[in-house]
Amino acid sequence: QVQLIESGGGLMQAGGSLRLSCAASGRTFSSRTMGWFRQAPGKEREFVAAITWNAGSTYYADSVKGRFTISRDNAKNTVYLQMNSLKPEGMAVYYCAAASAWARGWPALATMRNYDYWGQGTQVAVSS
Repeated sequence: QVQLIESGGGLMQAGGSLRLSCAASGRTFSSRTMGWFRQAPGKEREFVAAITWNAGSTYYADSVKGRFTISRDNAKNTVYLQMNSLKPEGMAVYYCAAASAWARGWPALATMRNYDYWGQGTQVAVSS
């Protein structure tokens, strides 16, 4: 069992930066790939980024490549999402998720059904 709690959301002007955190509890955190997804009002939840258990590989949606960085600290059971150059279309609820133990590579890690545990989300608002 993994419990996830996101934090760090808020209101930011376009072009600004924000760092989201996801604190995890549970013994399997350090062995799981972790991901961030987001859901904008009226839209489906979409993949943002993922990082493998040892941070050996990272994956990003095309829309955030070069602007967002996912990282993790297994000693602190925490995964982060550094968001730079925020755009108004980035306004959404951001969710942290823990992948299934067997999920590997792309595009599996960009697929919601391959994630077993989800946080409650943190709201990010971007003003233009």
